[in-house]
Amino acid sequence: MIRKFVITLLVLIATVLAYAVSRPDTFRVERSVTVKAAPDKIFALIQDFHNWGAWSPYEKLDPAMKRTFSGATSGKGAVYAWDGAGQAGAGRMEILNAPAASQVVIQLDFSKPFESRNTAEFSLKPQGDQTQVTWAMHGPALFVTKLIGIFVSMDQMIGKDFETGLLNLKREAEK
Repeated sequence: MIRKFVITLLVLIATVLAYAVSRPDTFRVERSVTVKAAPDKIFALIQDFHNWGAWSPYEKLDPAMKRTFSGATSGKGAVYAWDGAGQAGAGRMEILNAPAASQVVIQLDFSKPFESRNTAEFSLKPQGDQTQVTWAMHGPALFVTKLIGIFVSMDQMIGKDFETGLLNLKREAEK
């Protein structure tokens, strides 16, 4: 009886692992919001990492998180690194491209809780007296990401953070 249980458990584990391997090799999460503000005002909040404390949901995960700013003050070449406990983890962001009030492209490297390299993008599209802001993140789906994705929707999990961040950004830009 114990032998049948162990064999069944091993088959179940092998099936889950095989299914994880078969999942897509990349992921993308994207959310948008319309902000009643000019692209320049919103762009200033995004392309300067010093302003992220006012709107980024990740800044509130660990009040004792160590933050380091280097490189350019803002825009292309600006670097922000963090090292925190728990959910905050540790990592580094560098702005790779920030053309005038239209887009910010960020290389996003995590070192804790596991290593990964992704790209985050903010796109700003004027619509009359408003701006559509889209926050997206994409990159390779590592095996651990694929495995977690079987049980938890990465789109919903990360998407909720993006939704919160975009609403915070909207609030700050519309002040």
